[in-house]
Amino acid sequence: MSSSAPRSVHVPVMLREVLRELRLEPGLVVLDGTTGAAGHTLPILQSIGSQGRVIGLDRDPMMLAFAATRVDGHPCTLIQSSYINSPTVLHDLKIPAVDRVLLDLGLSSDQLADRDRGFGFDAGGPLDMRFDPSQGVPAADLIQSLSRDQLERILTEFGEESRAAAIASELVRRRQTGNAVTTAEQLEDCVCRVYGIRPGMRGRNPATRTFQAFRIAVNEELQHVETMMNQVLLQILKPGGIAVVISFHSIEDRIVKNAFKGSQGWQILTKSPVEATPAEVRINPRSRSARVRAAMRISEPTPD
Repeated sequence: MSSSAPRSVHVPVMLREVLRELRLEPGLVVLDGTTGAAGHTLPILQSIGSQGRVIGLDRDPMMLAFAATRVDGHPCTLIQSSYINSPTVLHDLKIPAVDRVLLDLGLSSDQLADRDRGFGFDAGGPLDMRFDPSQGVPAADLIQSLSRDQLERILTEFGEESRAAAIASELVRRRQTGNAVTTAEQLEDCVCRVYGIRPGMRGRNPATRTFQAFRIAVNEELQHVETMMNQVLLQILKPGGIAVVISFHSIEDRIVKNAFKGSQGWQILTKSPVEATPAEVRINPRSRSARVRAAMRISEPTPD
């Protein structure tokens, strides 16, 4: 988010349901692995009181800087890092384990609103899409360098895009004719042409899945979710501790579901994923695809 932005435009998804599943009480230590604009973090801090503590992580330094202005004065430690590094972070802070973990795997509305980073359709700057601008490869570079088959695989696997082959072919055609896609606006135009519609038309933008796919690829999001759910989470939660995960993509939700079901270390608290109410979807359309799952750690992790 641009530093000049006066306030967050992000509305935390399913806040009431998340707080309910976390079962917060005064004095708890909570890891918020995806702090963002502190939309969930601030209510958590208010619930655990001055004797509690939140460790807030985020890969995006701009979002963390903004979150710092919102949690100032609260017992909250903010660190720029991926949640997969939480064992090291907690060790450095001399915290053996935490009572609660929250992961919100969605993209912040503030990131979408930042025109300089390429997350949203109307972004005017380079097609970057990196959460941490100092690491990884920008989306524009991926589009420039990958083969048609590789582009199609990204669009299919990460975006579940039905016209992945046609979009990949159009991206390569533009590259070969000296009109390579380097901005969000150009990527939207490319997808809309494949669909035969004008950019900016009413209704769901057909480029949504394509943007999602490249963002997931650029930030290696699914690899991070896999690592956290299957290797890290049981390490950092106390017995009796609760993990709550909000996912927005069917693959993410499947990873979370299988991790909770696949280990004897968990007691599942949500027999089926909790979804947003119709009233919330009307107010906050991005909550439509949100799925909340929660589980309690009940034993030591099984050795490999």
